[in-house]
Order: sequence, then C-alpha cells, then structure tokens
Amino acid sequence: MLELRAVSTRYGQVQVLWDVSLTVGDGELVCLLGGNASGKSTTMKTILGLVHPFAGEVLWDGRPIHRETPAEVVRAGIAPVLENRRIFADLTVHENLLMGAYTRSDAAGIRQDLERVWTLFPVLAERRGQPGGSLSGGEQQMLAMGRALLARPRLLVMDEPSMGLSPLYVDRIFEIIQGLNRDGIGILLVEQNANMALSVADRGYVLQTGRVVLADTAPNLVNHPMMRKAYLEL
Repeated sequence: MLELRAVSTRYGQVQVLWDVSLTVGDGELVCLLGGNASGKSTTMKTILGLVHPFAGEVLWDGRPIHRETPAEVVRAGIAPVLENRRIFADLTVHENLLMGAYTRSDAAGIRQDLERVWTLFPVLAERRGQPGGSLSGGEQQMLAMGRALLARPRLLVMDEPSMGLSPLYVDRIFEIIQGLNRDGIGILLVEQNANMALSVADRGYVLQTGRVVLADTAPNLVNHPMMRKAYLEL
C-alpha cells in the first residue's frame, strides 16, 4: 500500500504542498483531482522520488521511500506514466518499451512482458520498428503506458493521461486503465478530467493550492456540491 503522511514539499523557498495525506491500497484505483497549480504533479513527483518532501513521509508497504531515488522507487514496484508521455522520439517503439525494463535483468521475463504489451496495444506491435516520435498523441500515450508495464509495477502513477488526446483516444486509454486495474495493478490517476477520472475510480482526493480539501468515494465526490460546481460542470 502507498501512503502519504502529512507531506509538505517546496521548490527552493516556495512551498507547494501542505500536509498532504492520502492512501492507495493494493489493487485500488484512486484519482487525484484539481485544477492548474493545485499541486497534483508535485504530489506525483514526490511519490516517485523526483522531489523530496521537507516534512512528512511517503510509505510503501509501511517502508519510508521519500528519500529514495526514482530508480529505487521503480524497483520497489511503483512506475510512472508521466505528463506529455516523455517518450524518446528517436528510438523505435520497441527500444522505448525496453527503456521501461532498465531496472531488470530477467531476459525471459522481459520478453514475456513485451508480448503482453504487444497484445494489449496491437497498434504498437504494428509500429514496433518506427521511431516513437512518428506516433500520434494517443499512440504515444499507449507507448508510455506500455513502457511503464515493462517495470512490472504493482502501482502505476499516471499524470494527466487524457491530456491533448481526442475523445476517441481518451475513451480507449481509460478502458485500458480499467483493464489493468482489473488485472490487479493499483493505479493513482492524476487528472484534470474529473468526470472521466471519477467514472473509473474507487476513491478520490481533491487538491487546491497544495492542500487536500476533499477525500471520499468516487460516487460521493460526484454528488458533492463543491465538485459539481468547480469541476464537473453539472
């Protein structure tokens, strides 16, 4: 289980998070919602070891990981799908996927997981020899997800997976997210698209200016007056 306990993070002298606490249980799908500059991406970066909190703890199965490097966090079982995909444009689709296995040395297992990705994303299998930069935005998002799966994560931390995608691709990406979750992978979904995120999540947290202002089950958040007014436009 992932747990953040009263996490506070800053960049230089500018504090961005204040006492953020949240949990993601094994196999759970939890969304983290909020507008621009709410602290969502910084929360994700704190979990992944990209920034370190000056107060509070990040725990994974009860073990502190908030001082570990990103590579150590991935080895522990937490893999990122970063905002704007962050694929390697000049590497082939196949080479991009293998970058996700950089912490592993089990060649047979890597081959097995590659086959799983080709099955999950047939369009990537068709384009395995093409440069990553030649893919559409939706295909690049699939590539970023496939690359994360090559780390064999127990938890995927996904930052704005719907950003910049057509409605058709958004629907497909969220279908895949649900499928991965049904297969037992926990997911922390960092999203601005509150309607879509809450339609697939078990629970959710809402951040405003670096603080958690709401935390509840997805159905309760959908019906919360503040959510309906500020995020859901109902």
